[in-house]
Amino acid sequence: MQFEPNHMYHIYNRGNNSQKIFFTRDNYLFFLKKIKRYILPYADILAWCLMPNHFHLMMYVNRLEVNVSKQVTESHQLTETPPEQVIESLQLTKPRSINDSISILLRSYTRAIQKQEKFTGSLFQHRTKSICLTDIFGVTHAWFETIVGASINIPDGEKDYPQVCLNYIHQNPVTAGMVKNAGDWEFSSYRDFSGERDGKLINRKRAAEFGLHI
Repeated sequence: MQFEPNHMYHIYNRGNNSQKIFFTRDNYLFFLKKIKRYILPYADILAWCLMPNHFHLMMYVNRLEVNVSKQVTESHQLTETPPEQVIESLQLTKPRSINDSISILLRSYTRAIQKQEKFTGSLFQHRTKSICLTDIFGVTHAWFETIVGASINIPDGEKDYPQVCLNYIHQNPVTAGMVKNAGDWEFSSYRDFSGERDGKLINRKRAAEFGLHI
């Protein structure tokens, strides 16, 4: 995936062979915690939706790298007999890209589900896909991947493509027949936009800057 700062993206992935990726309510909540940990240092989340076998994120990228601290423990053996050990804890800092962070998110979640469901192999499709909703010329791209393939979305005169993407993401549960109304699906940002829930994951101020609404 290629990202640029100060641009908006729609990223998504689904289960390998369209298999389920969320099995319990706790799985959904665990994945949201992963998003907060691994995505928010780089980007503002504008909309999201987790479905049983895929997920959608709409985000505004602020930076491509962040410095990550890692605790490293070194063991030094002394020359005395019997040997003793002195443990030194070192704090190392190195840059981590947004692509690396997304990969870590998916790998760590996969390991947890493999342990829970007692299986091996891939949980997600090999490539997480991204669509830039804004480019350097202000041109936007209005096609989104659906279960049945690419879908062209033509906005009306009052809507821009980011708004179309936000609507598409929130309507996923309705389109899939999971619920009748978007607000009935717990695992999307729709309730945060409607005021039914005070979720902390989305950046309402940033969304308002782009006029995004439900």
